[in-house]
Formats: sequence, C-alpha cells, structure tokens
Amino acid sequence: MPKPDSRLTQAIAIAAGAGYAAKGIVYLLVGGLAFLAALGLVRDSIGTKEVLFGLARQPFGDLMITVLGGGLAAYAVWRLLQALLDTEDTGHGPKGLVTRLGFLISSLIHASLCVYCVDLLRDAAAASGDGSVRDHTAQVMSHQGGLYVTFALGLVFIAIGLRQLWRALRRSYLKNWDRQDLGPLQRRLADAITHWGLSARGLVFQVIGLFLCLAAWRTDPSEAQGLGGALNVLAEQPFGPWLLGTVALGLVSYGLYCLINAVIRDTSLD
Repeated sequence: MPKPDSRLTQAIAIAAGAGYAAKGIVYLLVGGLAFLAALGLVRDSIGTKEVLFGLARQPFGDLMITVLGGGLAAYAVWRLLQALLDTEDTGHGPKGLVTRLGFLISSLIHASLCVYCVDLLRDAAAASGDGSVRDHTAQVMSHQGGLYVTFALGLVFIAIGLRQLWRALRRSYLKNWDRQDLGPLQRRLADAITHWGLSARGLVFQVIGLFLCLAAWRTDPSEAQGLGGALNVLAEQPFGPWLLGTVALGLVSYGLYCLINAVIRDTSLD
C-alpha cells in the first residue's frame, strides 16, 4: 500500500482520536450507570442509545450530542478504514477475516449511533434501547434467510467477544501504543485498565451474541438483547449485583482504555 500523504495521516489521527474519545465517554457513562444499578441506586442498566437520549435532555444537551455524534462518525470512518485497509495486518486467513468483519460491524454500529444523534438533534428519536435491537432483529428474521443471518451475526458477536478476551490475555494491544512518553508506572496502570476493560467487554459481547443465536434458533426476536439487556441478564444471575458491579467497572475501564487510545494509539496506515 502506498505511503499516505502526511496531511491525510494527520487527519486520520485526529479523526481516530476524536472517535476513541467519544466512544470512551459513552462507555464511561454506560459503565457508571450499570454500577449504580448494581448498588441498587437506579432500576436497570442502560445501553448506549439510552445514554445518548439522557444526555440530549440535559442542559447544553444539543451541544454534547453534536460533539459526541461527530466523534462517533469519526470512529465509524476509522473502523471502516481498519476493515478495508487491514491496518492491523491480520491477513486474509479466517482469523484475519473475522477480525476485519468485526471492524466493519463496529463501523456500522457506531455509524448508526451517529444517525441516532442526528435524530435526537431533530427531536425525532426516543429512548429505544433494547427494543430497537429486537425490532431490527425481527426485521432481519422476516426476510428469506434472515434466521441464518441473525444466527451468523450472533456467532460474529461471540467471536468478537472471544477476541477481546484473547487480546486481554495476550496483551496484544500494547503493540498499537506509542508509549515513549509514558513512564513505567503509567504504562502499568494503562495496561491494567485495558486488561480489565477488554475482558468485561468481551464477556458482554458474548452474552449479546448468545441471545442473537437463541433468537434465531427459537425464531423469537424478543430473545435478542443489546448492551443494556445483556447487563440486566448478568444482574439476574446468582450473585448478580456483584457480577454486574464487576462488569460495570470493567466497562468503565474500557471507556478509560478508549480515552488512552485517543492519546497514545498508533493510527498510521503504513
């Protein structure tokens, strides 16, 4: 691949940084509210769309949603570039293709969140959350072959979750960091935060994927769950508040990991 122009490289770095920052803020809010749910201070955990809907109703909500929407759009573009240009050098084997498919799905998810931000600015959106996940699943399943698509999508989410756990175990994210300006203590702290954050997100993605597979297997779109629904499922397990609290703090750590990426991640395309 030809070496990109320096101005293009700088623009991509700024866009990726803005995207990671916006994503980090969203996950900090989701994780923080899930932790409050584990403490019994709020009724249920909520997902990304509910967080954005809540922000839009706050003072200066339009400004916050505009900034976050722009950041999420930038992140969607960055993920699309990762998928198309193979910036992680994953190759064309099964593992590489699954990784790049994960980047593509991430791009589509964050692009849809950007569209949701635009709808909020137009007062044309509601706090749909997991209801929209079930609605979209029902739409997909209503088409010929939709059951297979839904099941395959569930498997992809499970694979992405496993990849997150594998990255946490192998600490492969370290190779993407330009850490020359970090001291030993800062590096260890960033490493610990990322390890916990990726593990928690990996678990949540596997729960989401499992429910998508169940929805396809039972031909029941109501089985599908989004991020908020997956957290509530964890809360219903034995020792649920403890499990939810641990995962919630992990999602906060993932949000911090995104903010770390906004500052020190290598976003070069060469």
